[in-house]
Amino acid sequence: MFLSQPTIELKEQYFDFYEEWVKSGEEMVPFVIKKNPENFHSMMNYLSNCEKGIEPQVDWVPENSTYWLVDNNEVIGVINLRHRLSHKLFNQGGHIGYGIRPSKRRKGYATTMLLLAFEKARELGLKKVLLVCNSSNNPSIKVILNNGGIRDTDFIDEENNLLKRFWIKL
Repeated sequence: MFLSQPTIELKEQYFDFYEEWVKSGEEMVPFVIKKNPENFHSMMNYLSNCEKGIEPQVDWVPENSTYWLVDNNEVIGVINLRHRLSHKLFNQGGHIGYGIRPSKRRKGYATTMLLLAFEKARELGLKKVLLVCNSSNNPSIKVILNNGGIRDTDFIDEENNLLKRFWIKL
């Protein structure tokens, strides 16, 4: 099991991941998986540009890196690492967003993927990372706590959702 930067070699595996998520009807998290991969080359360029800071996201930060969790040649999950925090990310998004395909949840993949992402964060020079999730997202809270999350103050967003904020020292 390893984190891979998005690559053409995993195109079919990513399509399978994406289609499973679409069929589930669930919200697509992190935001980068909302990008339709039908034009795979365009999606790959978009992700590469995000990492270089060329595709700024409103209220986010220009520089963010995307990795795919791969196990047995299958894309299991996607994790997005923001290189720094904006004001909005400090309250609502954190440094890291991640998602596991519906059929692979509750098997420890998210905990492992987050742990693997810490090395990528260290390579960026980060000493600690902020993770934020909805207060009703108990599986994500468990993943964060399993990786050493320390509670910070909660935040209520514009839609009146209670968000839990956690710091993890790297």
